[in-house]
Amino acid sequence: MIVTVDLFSALTDSRRGGSPVLGALARERGWPETGEQLYDAWDGHNKALQRTAQAPTTFHDLSREALARAYGDLGHGPADGADVDADLALLEESVADWPLWPDVAAGIEALARVHRVGILSNVDDALARRTRAHALVDPDLVLTSQRLGAYKPSPALYAAAAAAVAPERLVHVAASGRDVRGALEAGLATVRLARPGHVVDAAGPRPPVEVTDAAALAAAVEQVAGDRDPR
Repeated sequence: MIVTVDLFSALTDSRRGGSPVLGALARERGWPETGEQLYDAWDGHNKALQRTAQAPTTFHDLSREALARAYGDLGHGPADGADVDADLALLEESVADWPLWPDVAAGIEALARVHRVGILSNVDDALARRTRAHALVDPDLVLTSQRLGAYKPSPALYAAAAAAVAPERLVHVAASGRDVRGALEAGLATVRLARPGHVVDAAGPRPPVEVTDAAALAAAVEQVAGDRDPR
């Protein structure tokens, strides 16, 4: 069985990774926002753009537009030091240092003793390879929007992932509400790994199994796989 895990919610504490970079830029320029405020503004636009994104648009393209919109909302431009391209390059370079959630290394190691483990993410291939999580999974199972031609939360992304690993079964581990909803609406067996700052979509389907620690993933994956076993 193949198990994919979300990269920037379930595996990586992306807010804790990206906020210091943006915070340092704000301090250098005398901006009033904290790094967290800048990150949240950027991330909100990024996720909104992903809802309608289609290939051949890249994750880099979406991130650049999201940062430009975030800066625009906050009234920042070239006059006060904003440089969308340079700032995004700095953010993308820093991804190599973004921390994993503390339970990830041991939890993924335990899961990988039983199943082949990969990543299912909206990012571009090069950015995925830069992350700390990449070293923990099967590199042949790093399934990105760039590779699959669709973006979360569209069910098309999850259907393409399932097709890419067929005939093996696919179980997806999601954290965010949009990832849970997209995977379930595509018919994937899904486990939710709850993370701070993420909630289930109140209007969407409920995850059949939810855990709060990656150490519990191996058992949770077996549970959802068994629940969906046609035998």
